[in-house]
Amino acid sequence: MKQLTQETLETSIESIVQIMTPYGTGSGFIIGDLIVTNSHVVGGLKEVTISTKTLPRTIGEVIYDDAGYDLAFIASPSPIHPNQPLRLCTETINDGDTVVAIGHPYGLNYSTTEGIISKAIRVQGEAEYIQFDAAINPGNSGGPLFNEAGEVIGVNTFIIQNSNNLGFALPYYLLQEALENFLALNQTNIIRCVSCKNLIQESNIANDYCPKCGIKLDVAKRRREGYKPSGAVALIEKIINKLGVNVTLSRRSQRSWRFDGQNTRIEVNYYDNGVVIADAALCRIPQENIELLYDFLLSENERLEDLQLSIDQNTVYLSYVIIDTSLTQEYGERAFTALYTQAPLYQKNLIENFKAPEPKFDEFE
Repeated sequence: MKQLTQETLETSIESIVQIMTPYGTGSGFIIGDLIVTNSHVVGGLKEVTISTKTLPRTIGEVIYDDAGYDLAFIASPSPIHPNQPLRLCTETINDGDTVVAIGHPYGLNYSTTEGIISKAIRVQGEAEYIQFDAAINPGNSGGPLFNEAGEVIGVNTFIIQNSNNLGFALPYYLLQEALENFLALNQTNIIRCVSCKNLIQESNIANDYCPKCGIKLDVAKRRREGYKPSGAVALIEKIINKLGVNVTLSRRSQRSWRFDGQNTRIEVNYYDNGVVIADAALCRIPQENIELLYDFLLSENERLEDLQLSIDQNTVYLSYVIIDTSLTQEYGERAFTALYTQAPLYQKNLIENFKAPEPKFDEFE
């Protein structure tokens, strides 16, 4: 079983996509020239952030959205050509078949789990789903479900909360049907009506109503309105933008951002208690020169104005901490700019003069 999991990951890893929106993260996978994922993962947006093992974060365009099947297709601005392209299943699936699920649950990239098909066809609403017991969690949504031959047999779609590994995937034949119908139109920006099931060109939708059956299309409204941050979130994004950073690419959720500075990685988090923390991991604590390092950090903190140096576990951080009610654009820009410019200088100093090891990050973050 372990060998099957490893082989599936090795052959498919270049085709697995991480998807980020202001509402959270999810998974996807490449079939042909398209990225397949769930409708609820893209959240009714026209643009989302995508990345793969070989493709740095970039903005992908959501060109098909089907809330009924919870299915969406994304186009990448740059062609993605995995060395071993994924293929859809061509054989009948059966209860008891072994399956492998791959995705990014809770942002833990390329997590792989195994299980079996508990029920090959389980009807939920108007769609059929594959029920399986491989462990999946939030963030797995939109990722592929494989059989033992390494073929995609489904799109991981939902779980039953507080259950013992009850996962459900949209089966490959419904995905194949959706792909064929979409590609036959030779158009983009298509919405599939949840009522009459017709594929509607977005430009033909007036006042968010389906021109065929007249039902209100919630996804059309969300795509039209887009994401509009407000309050402290809008202010934080305005400050980040002043650094020359692409805010869309830096978003990890509505209240979390991550971007690369000059040889450093900066994270900004806005917590429910109103605290905003922007920090950069500079290095890890060395085994030698520890007292000298502590003395240096303390002496620097005496002269720093907006920023502070601190240690969490064995990592040294340069941070900016403020309450949302005290944050202003002028003050925030000054502090963020100081963090952006001083973090790489401190990191260089600590690594070269105190022999501190570099910080550790997930390989594919």
